[in-house]
Amino acid sequence: GIQVFKREKGGESLFKEIIAENFQNLRKELGLDVNETNITPNYINVKRPSPRHILVKPANVNDKEKILRAARQKKITYKGTPIRLSADVSAETLQARRKWNDIVKILKHKNFQPRILYPVKLSFRYDGEIKIFPDKQKLMEFIARRPTPPPPQEMIKKALIPEKKIKRFTK
Repeated sequence: GIQVFKREKGGESLFKEIIAENFQNLRKELGLDVNETNITPNYINVKRPSPRHILVKPANVNDKEKILRAARQKKITYKGTPIRLSADVSAETLQARRKWNDIVKILKHKNFQPRILYPVKLSFRYDGEIKIFPDKQKLMEFIARRPTPPPPQEMIKKALIPEKKIKRFTK
């Protein structure tokens, strides 16, 4: 892991050092503006150096994607020590993406090439065009406007409108 950091060295300067060491060509291409950085505290043993997570929020999402794409293609090091770069996805984003799961499965089954875009939007091909929906309400409006529903629309409607469970009581 990365050795103990000095207090003066913040997450932003550390991030820039890592980029400079591993991606000289990207450093020139990107602005590397950072909105916010956090270094997670060392809970295990404060006196002993151990790996810590550094959370970096770049100002530009495209910069983040380029860095992560480049990181997948080569091994990343910090002062000779191998490290890992990965995307951090918040719990809210994961929960919102889970809501689209049933619809994505239906669309995949019908070869509509569905995708969940960042942060949480559904996109799929329909009549040669890519349709993008930020929420289920917009998808419902789209389905309602179609004059003749193709086969997946009925299936999507079923996924959007949860069936009410009717309990029957016997005397």
